[in-house]
Amino acid sequence: MSFPSPGALFAGFLCLSAVALSAAPAARAGEFSAAQKSEIESIVHSYLLDHPEILREVATELEKKQQQEETDLHREAIEKNRDALFNSPFNGVAGNPAGKVALVEFFDYNCGYCKRALLDLNNLIKTEPDLRVVLADFPVLGPDSVEAARVAAAVRKQVSGAKFFEFHQKLLSSHSHVGKDQALAVARDMGLDMARIQKDMTDASVHDGLAENIKLGDALGLSGTPAYVIGGEAIVGAVGYDELKSRIDSMTRCGKTNC
Repeated sequence: MSFPSPGALFAGFLCLSAVALSAAPAARAGEFSAAQKSEIESIVHSYLLDHPEILREVATELEKKQQQEETDLHREAIEKNRDALFNSPFNGVAGNPAGKVALVEFFDYNCGYCKRALLDLNNLIKTEPDLRVVLADFPVLGPDSVEAARVAAAVRKQVSGAKFFEFHQKLLSSHSHVGKDQALAVARDMGLDMARIQKDMTDASVHDGLAENIKLGDALGLSGTPAYVIGGEAIVGAVGYDELKSRIDSMTRCGKTNC
């Protein structure tokens, strides 16, 4: 014969108390004396001290609930914005442009974690020939990040594919703070048309593209970078090569991030 856990017993106690209180007329809700209230509080306090594991159970269940709510939010946002996420003409594309598996990375050129995650992205492109990488500017670290993103958007109007990814890697690999001047210097070193870049930076499509990415990030509940979207899942943080490869390999096998 099995017995309920202390957590279950305590939950049952609270439920019975709630039923008893709700069964009483509303007029009697405040009829507990100060002594009775004190006794109830003492019982609950003593029980929690005797069974502190209940608090751990509650915290674990709360974390699970919050994680599920976050997952549901991500799935709903991805489904509603699938075309903008995976097929925006504004964002850069690396890897196989016709790849069957797509990975969207939200990044900021001044994000230290994004800089470290660049190696993971490079390795994924090398080991996953059917991977299409979408580079989504998400400049959340201040005005300089916005200016660097505007330069990058202007560069994308001039070059694409491997050539743009070269620019992206050089700028993201910078050991110094990145802004407009640093981004323009990288473009100049690559021999790009600087007059055209200066002109294209003011194009309305640059403003609209950045605004769309910020809107997408907000819909996903993103507060920082890097963040990734694969299939119907959003992955927040620099989770590393192995974690991303596992999701990509699952997408290849069964069309889901977890087969």
